[in-house]
Formats: sequence, structure tokens, C-alpha cells
Amino acid sequence: MFIKKIPLLILSTCFLITGLGTAFAQDTTSSDGLLIEAKKAAFEKNDYEQAKKYLHKALKISPDYADIRIFLGRIHSWTKNYDSAKYYFNSVLLKTPDYEDASSALTDLEYWNNHNEAALQVCTEGLKFHPAAEPLLIKKAKILNDMRRYAEADITVHEAIQINPKNPESRALSNRIRGFSSLNQLGISYDYETFDKQFDAPWHLVALDYRRITGIGSVIGRVNYSNRFKESGTQFEVDAYPHISKTFYAYVNLGFSDNVGVFPNWRGGFSLNANLPGSFEADLGFRYLKFSGDPTWIYTAYLGKYVKSWLFGLRTYITPSTFASTASTSFTASARYYYASPDDLIGLAAGYGISPDDRQNSIQLEATPMKSYRASVLFRKKLSPQTVLISDFGWANTEYLPNTKGNQYQISIGWLYRF
Repeated sequence: MFIKKIPLLILSTCFLITGLGTAFAQDTTSSDGLLIEAKKAAFEKNDYEQAKKYLHKALKISPDYADIRIFLGRIHSWTKNYDSAKYYFNSVLLKTPDYEDASSALTDLEYWNNHNEAALQVCTEGLKFHPAAEPLLIKKAKILNDMRRYAEADITVHEAIQINPKNPESRALSNRIRGFSSLNQLGISYDYETFDKQFDAPWHLVALDYRRITGIGSVIGRVNYSNRFKESGTQFEVDAYPHISKTFYAYVNLGFSDNVGVFPNWRGGFSLNANLPGSFEADLGFRYLKFSGDPTWIYTAYLGKYVKSWLFGLRTYITPSTFASTASTSFTASARYYYASPDDLIGLAAGYGISPDDRQNSIQLEATPMKSYRASVLFRKKLSPQTVLISDFGWANTEYLPNTKGNQYQISIGWLYRF
């Protein structure tokens, strides 16, 4: 008899579980339940109007429920009803000045509407109550960076890094601010490259540069002196990184040398760089090299991702066959580990082909080598608040003639001084 009743018991249990699940799934009688339903409507269905109805109903039950007012303010921000959003954020801060989430929400509203002074004031006030609040510190650093108050931004983002060294967002922001904390920078570097087969004399490259922070971004003037193929030459370059928006900035390069063969006669470049959500960064652009013959146009793309204290990147250069005797592609995969500041890192890179941005080896692009495999190790160390030491060790195996390969070894050392 009992066995005959088992299917009925199972069916009854299923109905009971389903009923309980429905009851737990939707609660529109309490303020907490209405807040949950509002979030579902906003995030899962993109139905902001329904979300606001839930929240207004919840406020009738709990008029002083801060999280309901903050979420209602955020919905008004997303729908561009900024005055209403401010009303709800300020209503919370008026009663509870130390409510961190309200300070954060109002800071976001002011910042994304380019009200940097107001955003900084709200964020600074929130940090008085929560001096170790990492999200507020990151927001403050972003605001100061936009206001070009780079020294203060650098200090603030380092406070955030000290609280959580493995946060990729603060690492990415710190790298963007890097070096901007000083208006001026002097740099000098020396590259030595030797070959086991291809050339019987080593190559030397000395570079001296000066960088200045301007109202549009940083501008760099550089002089390169090189001895290659037992000949010497000089190249003059200008780099610029103009600021476009909170997300975008550009890279512009122009270089000239009348020592063709040691350097390209002309070089140029442009990239549009983007600081993307999720701690991603990317750029897309081109490079131009003019040797003694027809010019070479090279297109480049890059994608990088911060993961805790690491930055992983992949870059490619593509030379269409329209502009060269043969189509060619080069790529480089890289990984950098930041063990302290943005100037304290160890980097690894490996790839195929020659980069036009490699000033020591880009001259080989004129000959279009068949195959070239490369690997390098980078070490960067901040010696003092003003000085940075850079060293780089590289190896390449290049097929410079059909079925003929040779190794080349590169050692580089550089020094930066900021003031």
C-alpha cells in the first residue's frame, strides 16, 4: 500500500518545492524583497521603469532605507535624469554623511558629467570618513588625473595599491599616470648588439631624449646616434601623446635622418589608444618607414589585460603586399610583473618578426628577412623618486639569407631622471 502511495508523495513534494520556490523567488511585500526585484528588473531585463516602481513602493514601506535611495539615484543617473539622481544621493548623505556607497555614487555622477571639481569635493569628503576605502581612492586618482594634477593623482593611486597590490584597476591607472607626476624627464640609453654570423662588427645605438608635460599631453624630443655597418648616423624624432578623452589618447611620431642605411630617411606613426573597462587596454594604428626606395606602411594592433600585478599583452604588425615585395606579419606576446610602483617591474617578451618600433633593428625591415624569432627580458627599477634604471637583454635568430640563419644578442641600459 505504501509503495503505491510513493508516486503521489513525490508529486506532492514537487508541488510543494515549486510553490516554495515561487514564494522565495518573488517578494514584493517587503522593502528588501522589492529592492531585490528592482535589481532583477534593471540588470536582467533592462526595465528601468519597472525597477523604479518597485523602489518607490519600497520607499513607502521604508522611507529612510539608504540602499533603496542610492539604487534609485543610480537608475536616474543611467537614464540621464541627473537632478533626480543628485536628489536621492544627497538625501542619503544629508542624514548619513559617512555612507560610503552614497559618496561613491555621487562621485561617479559628477565625474562622468565632467564636473571634476564637484566630483573631487564629494570624493574627498567621503575619504574623510573612510581614508582606506580603495574604491574612493581610485576614483579620486582618476579625477586628479583628468584635472592634470598628476603628482596628487600618483600619490593617491599608490595609496590604493598599498591597500590592495593585486587590484588590476589601480595597476592600470598607475601605469597611465606614470611619469606625469613630474613635468620634465631626461632619458639616456645605450644599446649594444652583436652577431655570430650576419655582421662581423657590432651595432651601437645611443639615444638622448627630453619629455615635457603640456596642456595637451606629453611631448618628447629625441636624438638617436648609431653606428651600424661600420657607418655612423643621427636621427631626430618627436613623439606626442595627446589626450582626447577619459577613454582615448593618441600616439604620434615623426622622425628624420639624412644617414639613409644607418636609419630610415623618414619614419612616422599614429595610434589611437583606449583605456577599456575590465582593466583592458588597446590600440590601433600605423607606422611609416621610408628608406631609399618606396615607403613601407605597416599597420599595428595591440590588446593588453591587467590581471592582479601582471600585464599581459599581444601586439601584431602587418605589412600588406600592396606596399612591399611580400606580405609579412610579426607579433609579440609579452608579460610584465609589477612588484612595487609602475617603474618596478620584470618583463618577458617573445615573438616572430621585426617591429618597426624597435629602433635598433627596424633598419632590417628594408631587407625584409624571411624569418626572425625573438625573446627578451626587461628589468626596470626605481632607484629614487626622481631616477629609474632600465635594462634589457634580448636574443634573436634571423634567417637573413635563404636557409641561412644567424643569432644576434642585445644588451641595453637606460636611465631616467624626472624633475
